[in-house]
Amino acid sequence: MEGLPPEAIEKALESVAFDESGLICGIAQQADTGEILMVAWLNREALRETLATGQVCYYSRSRKKLWRKGETSGQVQRLVEARLDCDGDAVLLLVDQSGVACHTGRRSCFFRSFDENGLKIISEPEVSPEQLYGASGH
Repeated sequence: MEGLPPEAIEKALESVAFDESGLICGIAQQADTGEILMVAWLNREALRETLATGQVCYYSRSRKKLWRKGETSGQVQRLVEARLDCDGDAVLLLVDQSGVACHTGRRSCFFRSFDENGLKIISEPEVSPEQLYGASGH
């Protein structure tokens, strides 16, 4: 997706119901396959940047700053389309994911399935976290 014009972004942001912390839940889904890749948070600035640039940007609650997906790992998410849910409190980000989405080196953060024994690993890492982020991790 090419970036949207600033006036369209500001108009759209009026419909977003950010929570008391100024955040909205973002669900990243691979646009062509429908695979759910990850869930993360966006503040107004992150959503504005995502819509303006077409490169997905989140807000890191732990680091308390913008997190441009792929800035350290190279695993970039290009925005194909963004959709706001009926309540305005969640955004679906249809993306084209370059490489893996999860900091564990897996394609998706949803790599564990509940079963009769608790949790079962259903996908293995495609790349090691050390390769993605160096020795320091993510």
